[in-house]
Amino acid sequence: MADATVTVDAGVCRFKSVVIATMDDNMDITFKVKSECPMVRAACKEIGPIPVFEAVAMPFTENAVYAACSGFEHVSCPVPCAMIKAAEVAGDLALKKDVSLTFEE
Repeated sequence: MADATVTVDAGVCRFKSVVIATMDDNMDITFKVKSECPMVRAACKEIGPIPVFEAVAMPFTENAVYAACSGFEHVSCPVPCAMIKAAEVAGDLALKKDVSLTFEE
């Protein structure tokens, strides 16, 4: 299994984050997150290795990543989504494909 690295520009808050997801031989995902955002850093300290299928589990309200990030002050923060996308790729559950949000003028 390969690592998956995702760089996140969160937008108007200007905080940059880099998410690295790695899956081990037990199919557990470990996240290493470097972020300028104190909320992201604090939440990511709470996330230990989790089984890949829990990292990508539905519904959102029961997802381990979203649960760890539930205290964020900005509900539209893209970092939790980036973590899940990275977990999918690290777990060979998805192909690498960029995601974007673009506002129309």
